[in-house]
Amino acid sequence: MQPFMASIVSIDNLKVEFSARALFSDVSLVVNDRDRIALVGKNGAGKSTMLKIIAGEQEPTSGIITMPKGVTVGYLPQVMVLSDHHTVREEAEKAFEHIQELQADIDSMSAQLASRTDYESEDYMALVERFSHDSERLQMMDGTHYEAQLERTLQGLGFTREDLDRPTSEFSGGWRMRIELAKLLLQSPDVLLLDEPTNHLDIESIQWLEQFLVSRSGAVVLVSHDRAFINNVTNRTLEISCGQVYDYKVKYDEYVKLRAERREQQLRAYENQQKEIADIKAFVDRFRYQATKAIQVQSRLKQLEKIVPIEVDEVDNSQLHLKFTCSQRSGDYPVICEETTKYYGQHRVFEGVNLTIKRGEKVAFVGRNGEGKSTLVKCIMDEIDYTGHLKIGHNVQIGYFAQNQAQLLDGELTVFDTIDRVARGEIRTKIRDILGAFMFGGEASDKKVKVLSGGERTRLAMIKLLLEPVNLLILDEPTNHLDMRSKDVLKEAIRDFDGTVIVVSHDRDFLDGLVSRVYEFGGGRVREHIGGIYDWLVTHNPLKTIQQPAEGDKPRSMSAQTSTPSAEAAKDNAGALSYEEQKAQARQRKKLENAVKAAEERVGQLTDAIRALEEQLATPEGSTDMALYEKYNATKQQLEEAEMEWMEALEKLEE
Repeated sequence: MQPFMASIVSIDNLKVEFSARALFSDVSLVVNDRDRIALVGKNGAGKSTMLKIIAGEQEPTSGIITMPKGVTVGYLPQVMVLSDHHTVREEAEKAFEHIQELQADIDSMSAQLASRTDYESEDYMALVERFSHDSERLQMMDGTHYEAQLERTLQGLGFTREDLDRPTSEFSGGWRMRIELAKLLLQSPDVLLLDEPTNHLDIESIQWLEQFLVSRSGAVVLVSHDRAFINNVTNRTLEISCGQVYDYKVKYDEYVKLRAERREQQLRAYENQQKEIADIKAFVDRFRYQATKAIQVQSRLKQLEKIVPIEVDEVDNSQLHLKFTCSQRSGDYPVICEETTKYYGQHRVFEGVNLTIKRGEKVAFVGRNGEGKSTLVKCIMDEIDYTGHLKIGHNVQIGYFAQNQAQLLDGELTVFDTIDRVARGEIRTKIRDILGAFMFGGEASDKKVKVLSGGERTRLAMIKLLLEPVNLLILDEPTNHLDMRSKDVLKEAIRDFDGTVIVVSHDRDFLDGLVSRVYEFGGGRVREHIGGIYDWLVTHNPLKTIQQPAEGDKPRSMSAQTSTPSAEAAKDNAGALSYEEQKAQARQRKKLENAVKAAEERVGQLTDAIRALEEQLATPEGSTDMALYEKYNATKQQLEEAEMEWMEALEKLEE
């Protein structure tokens, strides 16, 4: 970071309007070197808009944003266009394309410094500072260092060395977002803007990112609903509320306390103002038609016009207490696994899983992405086959929240009607409050489901599930689209739930105080840990695991498992065979290689087709198209069959 600058971003009288409505106005603040800022506020307050404006991707209605010359800005949006035409390494190396440009700038500055003689001038000193700053940046990213830095960053975000030379097209959207995050971190911008950076990360990668952000130079401004993450990273909190920005020079947890105090002050000021307004109106009403009081009445009316209404921050709905009624009592052991094993062809997902979940327990499934957490959940739900024994206890009624749960909602119903149809008893009187706690307050409760965004549908599906009579809840990443207040409501509801709960989550704050047992997935095994999430983290030491990834700790994909006999092994075998046998073996191997390649291409085509169908289903029109749903399910079935064919072809080739 440029050492001679105290502030690197200056915002003056910023105003943003949408459809003649001010999102925020009269915003003035500075972002300083080494600031670690959490940008907070309710959904729709303008957090992402603020990041876009600072990044230069959106123009404000009015106001000025200034930065000293040479300051670089890096921006990670929630959604971006991802490239699929390079390997992981090649894509990440794009972060260093500016090295040559930076080198040319340094050469130019060096020539200027050599030719100029105005050594005492302010302009010359600024040139010296900039030359030193850019030279330091180049030294950190030159050809002798950047390769190691690239590998370190990608491994910190969950990739292994073997993954670096695989095409990015083999990875899911979440893994490709990690590549984009790695590129941004490798560029080392002076100002780093991150919009929900932990959405696609597991606990290990989140902790690595925390450590990286705390130790880097420059400024960081981030939006996140991960309370533990922002508490560990940030030292300043900017809240967007009621069209204004409030600046707190403290971490998030301290801000929450200060905000409560501020709201109390606002409330008292609001009540005093309302009393003053009422007194003025009473005076006007009483003496309006008395000529002797005309001057006083006019004075009061002018006084009334000058009063600026005091706004009170929105009510914190996280204080809403919900108690969900459990259905009939289940057996003592809702889930028992004995030597449960799952393979996809030759690829071991997990093996020999032994676990017993008792009635009323709340447990967490944790581990790096791709290690089998959701796979075991699908085994429990009897959605896929497995070997070994898996027993569901007596009278167990399962409520399952999966990532595609939102697609099953009736698009023609309103938000309110969707919940009203499943609510029972006293809870029906609190539907509006519940919807408000999950950000469906006011007119939002009257929207039809088909016009909701993907995140809104997910939240609605979560409410619907929690109101249905079950005694075993299985929740797969339930907090992905919830803000902190909604997560607090959900956490309290689950904690008070009398039944059994299995939670798959990477959100440490959400799991803290909620679960009493942790099952760790990794390397094809499932290990039991007694205690809460932080008890597990103390013994697990995930940062050590990141630096030295185990064989099983890698993102899974088909091509990662593809292997053919090595050249050396083939050479050794050939020496023991006759010429004709060698030719026959070569022909057979070529035939099998072609079969594997054809199967891979088929799987790739079907994967692309499913991705396209999911995009159509995410639209308001597609969400109600039953024919589209049928096509989607049929294509998924074809993909499963194609994957099995690929596995069989690969197994024959390896033999």
